[in-house]
This record gives sequence, C-alpha cells and structure tokens, in this order.
Amino acid sequence: MRDAEAARSRADAVQVRAMARFAALSEGPRGVAAEIALTLATTEHRAQRMVAMAQALTTRLPETLAAMETGVIDAYKASKIVDATNPLSDEHAAAVDAAMAGRVDGRNPSSIRRAVVRQVAHVDPGGHAERARRRRLDRRVQLVHQDDAMSTLIADLPTETATAIYTRVDRIATTLRGHTETRTLEQLRADVFAELCLGHRQSEPRTEIFVHVAATTLAEADDQPAELSGHGPIPAWLARHLATNPSSVLRKVVTDPVTRTVRDVGRTRYRPPTALAELIKVRDRECRMPGCHRPTHLSDIDHTTDWAHGGTTAADNLTSLCRRHHQLKNTPGWHLHQDTTGTLHITTPTRQHHTSQPQPLHPPTNLPAPF
Repeated sequence: MRDAEAARSRADAVQVRAMARFAALSEGPRGVAAEIALTLATTEHRAQRMVAMAQALTTRLPETLAAMETGVIDAYKASKIVDATNPLSDEHAAAVDAAMAGRVDGRNPSSIRRAVVRQVAHVDPGGHAERARRRRLDRRVQLVHQDDAMSTLIADLPTETATAIYTRVDRIATTLRGHTETRTLEQLRADVFAELCLGHRQSEPRTEIFVHVAATTLAEADDQPAELSGHGPIPAWLARHLATNPSSVLRKVVTDPVTRTVRDVGRTRYRPPTALAELIKVRDRECRMPGCHRPTHLSDIDHTTDWAHGGTTAADNLTSLCRRHHQLKNTPGWHLHQDTTGTLHITTPTRQHHTSQPQPLHPPTNLPAPF
C-alpha cells in the first residue's frame, strides 16, 4: 500500500510539471483550462484549480513539489500547502515552503494543513491578523436541502464562537449517554443542537474554550499568534480580546526555554492530582494520536502504562487520548509507550511504529535561557 501511494505521488508530480509547462506554452490562458478539462474528462472549474496549483508548485513551492517527486506526499496533501499559502507574497510563501521541508512525511492532510497554517501565522503575523478580521465579515448561515427528507445547516462563525457552541453541544450530549439511551453520540449531538436552537432546552452551565497565549503578547510587547485548542493559531488581537472578557480566567503556564513545551501550570487553588491533570491537558492540547485534533478538555487522560500493571500517575506516564483512541489503545495488538521527554511511541498490530511529541506552546525566541 505504501509503495502504491508513493508511486501515485510521483505520478502526480509528473502531471503537475506537464500541466505547468502546457500553460506556459499556450498562447492565451483562456483556453488552457477548457483543453485540460477535455483531455482529462473533468470540469473546467477543477481544471482551473489544477492549473493554478501546478503554477504555484513550480514557481513558489519547490520543496513541496520535491516532496511529491520523491513520493512523500500526493497532490491532495500538496493542495493543503498551496491553499494555505495562496494569500502570501512570493517571499513569505517561499519561507513557509522551506519551513515545511522534511516535516510532511507521515502526516495526514489535516495535520499538514494545520502545520502550514501555523507557519503562515508565524512568517506573516500582520497578514494573518488582517485576514482574520476580514473573514469575520463573511459570517453567515446556509440551509442546503438533501435527499430523503434531510437538510444540512452550515454556519460560518468566528472560531471562538463556533468552538464554544460545539463544546456545549458535545458536553450535553455526552452527559445524556447511558445504558437506556439508544441514540448514538452523533445523533445526540444533532438533537441537542436542534433543541438549543429552538429554545427547547433549559440553560446549561457555561462553556469553556482554551486559548494559549504568551504573556508578552498579552502585554502588547509583541503580536505573536496564540493557539486555540482544537483549531490552531489565532491572531494576537483576538487573543487579547478574549483575555479581557470579564468571564475569562487566566492561568500561568511555565514552558521550557529550549523545547518551548509545557513544564508546569499554576497550582494555587488545586490539589496535586487536579494540577497534574491540568498540566497534561495544557501540555498536549489535543489527542496525542497522530492526526487526531480533538481538544484535551473533551478527551480522556490515560495512563500509558496501565496503573494496574505498575504504571505511575506522573507526567511521563499520562497522555491525552480522545475516547475513540483511548479504546483503540486497549485493543489487542496495539502498544503505547511514553518516554521521559513526553514522546508517545505507538506500535500497531502490524508492528508499524509511530511517534507523537508534545507540540511547542510557542515559537523559539532570541532571548537567552534564564539558566
């Protein structure tokens, strides 16, 4: 399967170069997409997207194209990098392309997109902040009727609002699950969402969202992007806006000056077990299974080596796993091991090995280490 995937990725790269060459040799751009659509038996709209992607890869993103030519990523994964860098200047796009070199192997499309978005926010914080302001003007709700007496309701909302809505729906749906409940969790979420929108449900406790932001950013000493759990980077102006909300609660988090990963959290009001749980949630931020982005406040804290088998309740033996991957870990043939750095080592039933490291909470700085 891996060999076939690599061969397909290399074939995608051949087509990209041929398409860019064809577009360059054509006398006028108007007929390029039409002829490619006829040649590949696809729509002109898709052909236009393919041409634009080919031109971007062959001019602005050489490292991404090289990854395709070596069989590391296919055209679909490469499109995640192309789409995220489209708003950037050639210089900024080249910087993101270089930063992603060697960091796409083994990542699924969603993880690649999220990693690229972080790089985009890092190399162009001003543009990222301005695009976030403009996108808020596009908020809307759409109703799309489907077959079999079903419809889809789509809401484009500011990320902190959408995250709070989903967290509230998920929390209520989860509490309704029980031995007598026949509905699936997805069905419960849909029903709870409808009840909340129609006003058929009593008010519930407030919803929490988790934003990780540097103290220097809060103090307006810099505009370093912050991180919203489950979503990714958000601009500094939004992080400061959320932090100044009267209902917001701030907590001190200490990060390692070299690795930038979490070392400690404020424990003034909490007993050690609760503080340890908070440390794991802040350190991991998302489910630690590679490619899963369920926030830690909606996931389980699991003993990597089971407590019943001698595992300790310590930071180097605790990790965040969503309920689905928590259950998968206990499936025969799956083995998880955690080392002292917090790296999670995963062995599958076919003896494939994967690793998951806690992501740095902030990018490196030029400041000297305090010790």
